[in-house]
Amino acid sequence: MRGIKILGGKTLHGKVQIPGAKNSVLPIMAAAALCGERVTLERVPHLSDVECSAKILQRLGCRVMAAEHFLVIEPAGELQSEIPEDLMRAMRSSIFFMAPLLVRTGRADITMPGGCKLGARPIDIHLDGLAKMGVMIAQSAQHLHLTAPAGLKGADITLRFPSVGATETLLMAAVSARGQSVLRGCSMEPEVTDLVRFLKACGACIEGEGTRCLTVFGTPNLKGCHYRICPDRITAATVMFAVAGCGGEAVLQGACEEDLQAVFRVLRRGGCDIACKEDEIAIGRYHTLYGAGNLVTDVHPAFPTDAAPLAAAAFLRAQGTTMLTDSIFENRFACAAGFEKMRAACGVQGRTICVQGVPRLAGSSVHAPDLRGGAALVLAAAQAEGESIITGIEHIARGYEDLAGLFVQLGAQAGYIQMQDSSSLLNVAAYA
Repeated sequence: MRGIKILGGKTLHGKVQIPGAKNSVLPIMAAAALCGERVTLERVPHLSDVECSAKILQRLGCRVMAAEHFLVIEPAGELQSEIPEDLMRAMRSSIFFMAPLLVRTGRADITMPGGCKLGARPIDIHLDGLAKMGVMIAQSAQHLHLTAPAGLKGADITLRFPSVGATETLLMAAVSARGQSVLRGCSMEPEVTDLVRFLKACGACIEGEGTRCLTVFGTPNLKGCHYRICPDRITAATVMFAVAGCGGEAVLQGACEEDLQAVFRVLRRGGCDIACKEDEIAIGRYHTLYGAGNLVTDVHPAFPTDAAPLAAAAFLRAQGTTMLTDSIFENRFACAAGFEKMRAACGVQGRTICVQGVPRLAGSSVHAPDLRGGAALVLAAAQAEGESIITGIEHIARGYEDLAGLFVQLGAQAGYIQMQDSSSLLNVAAYA
């Protein structure tokens, strides 16, 4: 078992390249199974969830080849219709393969997906929409058997909540369904727009890109394409909140200014300087960081739920109070227990974390409860005086290529350790 060891208290300075978005590449990899030709993806991050998606594609019969940050997916002549239970339970995004299986094989036999334990994460909106497109659903406690005996047909569907996963699932089903589909109340997250652009590059006919209403004209045969994944706005937010918490400055290369406006507003409220130039974003925090007051997460273009723990960590030493409420997930702030071990003044009630800034944090050994909560603990540890060890970093590896290395690029002392010998760093040069 590995952990991240970090010696905190340093001001951050550096330049980082923002990788492709985790929440974009995973649905796009699933959508590649719809195509009848080779798909080449560029700017693919090295993540455990990407590896899991590649394994699912291979089990379904596709050929997958990886090199650097490229991924090549060769289509299968015939797809298998069943995904092994262990792969389904490895990540939430395994559910994206449901629609391609229905399109290509007329059926899907799957287990309910896994992922971070952030609270209730139902797929009822996905299933309701598929039912309107002609899918028959047999569901037990943990298994789904779906069939489309007459194929998928276009439908007019209104989502009762702008679910990202449901929007992407129904979009993948609609592009190959017979006739026209109208999807109303869709998610407008940048990663949904990226999926729309990928599908259009493959020959799909979709109107309404970037809006709440998508009109899709079924296309029976999608071709392959070469596509560059959009930048990861949550990795960008991680870097920016790290600078806010620790002080200093950083330049983010390849980030998308448009996707980060809600994050900018929060950081500027706290006293950070932000400047954007072409594909670079510069952030500096040179003076006192002030509490951000009341913040509420919501669907895009509001402040993103994935950035909520990062913001909480950044304001642990701010002057004043930050009240952060997550409207999407009820268990978003499990990282608060780790904050408290570092002597932060915070508390969670329901979906809200209240952070009262303190002058200093103390290094500690803490456990990552989930992906973004784990990143938030690393961010807090970078501010703390002394040494911290973060375990449970398998959660972090689902969404960050090398989080310790990212902090090293910013001038922090960080590295990986084998937990049976916590004094022996695997990355001694990075930590020294």
